[in-house]
Amino acid sequence: MGSTIFLLFLLSLAFPHYIFHQPYTFVTADDNLIQKTCKSTKYYDLCLSCLKSNPNSPNANTKGLAVIMVGIGMANATATSSYLASQLLGTTNDTNMKKVLKECADKYTYAGDALQASVQNLVAESYDYAYMHITAAADYPNACHNAFKRYPGLAYELARREDGLKHICYVVLEIIDLLEW
Repeated sequence: MGSTIFLLFLLSLAFPHYIFHQPYTFVTADDNLIQKTCKSTKYYDLCLSCLKSNPNSPNANTKGLAVIMVGIGMANATATSSYLASQLLGTTNDTNMKKVLKECADKYTYAGDALQASVQNLVAESYDYAYMHITAAADYPNACHNAFKRYPGLAYELARREDGLKHICYVVLEIIDLLEW
């Protein structure tokens, strides 16, 4: 199931005109649409830099812009999970730290899985389910943070990564709010 969703995401990047087409919507994401879309979000600069740096943005409609931001969130979650897994392998003999790093790596993997699921929901125009999956993805970093709180002696050094994923997810949620449900 997860590989099918990931394949759909990859196909959406390769053939955006098939996936991003919304019935009766002929506007593509020129600079005006990207600006307008990002102005509707709390994290305007993040939204703008992400969408302007993606080569598929100029050909996307609003739903396509949401899918692009989800892809950026998936990359963020995967990178964080990989980082945590690498820390697990090397830096400490502390069993509590290893336990927490493993839990956090899993949480960020779950966040990536939730974001993958949201792509399929967006394509199917099941915006309520997409919203639910993206909200879950934004919450997984909290579970990681809470895991560190259970062991007061452990230093929590993931705040920037945590905020990054949350902010990306919030941008996606605000873009979904622009879609006609």
